[in-house]
Amino acid sequence: MNAPASVPTPLATPLPTSATGRRLFGTDGIRGTANRAPMDAATALRLGQAAGRIFNRGTHRHRVVIGKDTRLSGYMLEPALTAGFIGTGMDVVLVGPLPTPAIALLTRSLRADLGVMISASHNLYEDNGIKLFGPDGLKLSDAQELEIEALMAGDLTSGLAAPSKLGRASRMEDARGRYIEAVKQSFPRHLTLEGLRVVVDCAHGAAYKVAPTVLWELGAEVVAIGDAPDGFNINRGVGSTEPARLAELVRERRADLGIALDGDADRVVLVDEAGTIIDGDQILALIAESWHAQGRLRGGAVVATVMSNMGLERTLKSRGLGLLRTAVGDRYVGERMREAGCNLGGEQSGHLIMTDFGTTGDGLIGALQVLAVLVEENRPASEICRRFQPLPQRLVNIRFAGASPLEDAVVQREIAAHEARLGERGRVLIRASGTEPVIRVMAEAEDEALVKETVETLAEAIRAQIRAAA
Repeated sequence: MNAPASVPTPLATPLPTSATGRRLFGTDGIRGTANRAPMDAATALRLGQAAGRIFNRGTHRHRVVIGKDTRLSGYMLEPALTAGFIGTGMDVVLVGPLPTPAIALLTRSLRADLGVMISASHNLYEDNGIKLFGPDGLKLSDAQELEIEALMAGDLTSGLAAPSKLGRASRMEDARGRYIEAVKQSFPRHLTLEGLRVVVDCAHGAAYKVAPTVLWELGAEVVAIGDAPDGFNINRGVGSTEPARLAELVRERRADLGIALDGDADRVVLVDEAGTIIDGDQILALIAESWHAQGRLRGGAVVATVMSNMGLERTLKSRGLGLLRTAVGDRYVGERMREAGCNLGGEQSGHLIMTDFGTTGDGLIGALQVLAVLVEENRPASEICRRFQPLPQRLVNIRFAGASPLEDAVVQREIAAHEARLGERGRVLIRASGTEPVIRVMAEAEDEALVKETVETLAEAIRAQIRAAA
């Protein structure tokens, strides 16, 4: 077993969430309001042309896999992207509604040059997004995204294929079955879910077919909600960001566990039999301790973001394990995992990356790892899923227009003063969102009153600067 990684001191200063100069790509692809730039058909067409030009290199026949969630606007963006790729000579394989991790898996399995997922994750149907995966099933690097943006800003006609070299589009009929089998392989073969009642909330999203099927084929009695998408209801009152209905149903049906996925099923939160919500930090702690006991945890550490609770860091340290923190975004978590040789990482929001099974976050596989522990220990979820007592943590989001208020000297001094005041008792994290014009103000400490005061004071200082600049 590798030696435990050292535990870093908590990060109080902001980390960059995107490369300087990127206009279209945020921390998780391109995202925006459907049928409005940049999430319109014209931009999607140019994106396909630019990405096709970059990845259509070499003498082999080039292929791109395109999947989507259940949003109405997917019917607009999918053909636009398809036209862009075909116009550069790439063949397109359409797989329909499938989770984001399925697209990463199929990109590798089919030896495609590129994978595309059309989804805005946990956002409501009015938004949509486009995520790109390389042939290794990994999200594209900052440098690759910048190269695509540069091409999109110029003349793309020189990269278009001759009439005889145009690509073709086909639909893959067994894509869903391939992913279902891959997910089932992550569950120990000597175990079964027979005798367990599981409620699964599919968020009316990409996993509405595959998630109930996987659980049923592994033996569980399955109660499914959020499994009737109509193009408009994705994430509306359901899913990992709205687990109240799931918690109510778990108690009502006396289920053993509730599973809440988001719109593209790359994240998960759980609900125990008492209806208590279990976030990504608790799930990471549970999987880490289980894998560590089995000798399966690599790198002697878990990778998480600056948002993860200090309680997670402390409980891992008590087991001789480290916590390596990154900027917010599962792409940054994955990059750090590869650098450190770790096979487990994730986010408090429920993104869980387990490189033994895939290259990107997979909510369903994460849930199965918890279910495996539940079966093996034969104890209720309320006992096995509460791995540590979280420190009080408070987060406020502040919208702004124009220049970032974090550049103001008064705001910077206020932040520094509160960092010094908390010292080793807690931490302050102030960062700009990578997907929208929002400043996120977070504080964490053992004293809940101190946390509240810190966040309120810093938030007001930032709002004052925004008002002064208006």
